[in-house]
Amino acid sequence: MDNKKVTITTLSEMKASGEKITMLTCYDYSMSVLLDSSGIDMILVGDSVGNVVLGYENTLPVTMDEMIHHCKAVTRGAKRAFIVGDMPFMSYQVSTEEALKNAGRFMKEANVNAVKLEGGHEILETMEKIVSIGIPVMGHLGLTPQSLNVFGGYGLRGGSQEESMQIINDAKKLEEAGAFAIVLEKIPAILAKQITQNLKIPTIGIGAGVYCDGQVLVAHDMLGLFERFIPKFSKKYAEMGKEMRECFRNYIDEVKNQKFPSEEHSY
Repeated sequence: MDNKKVTITTLSEMKASGEKITMLTCYDYSMSVLLDSSGIDMILVGDSVGNVVLGYENTLPVTMDEMIHHCKAVTRGAKRAFIVGDMPFMSYQVSTEEALKNAGRFMKEANVNAVKLEGGHEILETMEKIVSIGIPVMGHLGLTPQSLNVFGGYGLRGGSQEESMQIINDAKKLEEAGAFAIVLEKIPAILAKQITQNLKIPTIGIGAGVYCDGQVLVAHDMLGLFERFIPKFSKKYAEMGKEMRECFRNYIDEVKNQKFPSEEHSY
């Protein structure tokens, strides 16, 4: 594994050479160390922290202070991976000035390498302003969870010709506005392929098929740690929730039956 820091230039070169980009979510120091030492290219400190760590029903209640707190933990542990902080709901929609201030907090306080905004044509001016002051921005199209009340849920996006064209146009406009990459979530694979081929910047898919330049998953989903619901597009690589329960039960049993602590664990 190359220990050289991953940068925007690295990601651009990976797209050009056809090397797939790997990305996972992370919300704490311990996991960021494990991800970084495993060779992950990118880490997303996602507002999905609201669902999988903080116990919210969705991402909407997540605050700036909560995001900064978790980003700071992740950047303390990961030194090689490119780290993206998710700007939470209402941290960039109210005004460009507030968006600039909050994006700056991610960079100054949390030491992330970039921020991510959801949306297309409606956020172009905001994205351009943030990029213009030297803050890299990742876009996010397709299913945008912060807009779940508008969409009426977490269904597939880009299923109609009209919606597909809107996503294609938005992707090109985000690239022109200065986005260094775009997440494509829960859209048809053929649509993601068309977007990926038309853009110079990398696309990172989540439920968008194999043709994207890279892939991202929620780490808790792929590890089997979050059991409230599992999206169709997420693959379980382990059942760590079950393994952890077994460990906890063994500990409880040993304490109850005075098997722990033993002499070797005592002073």
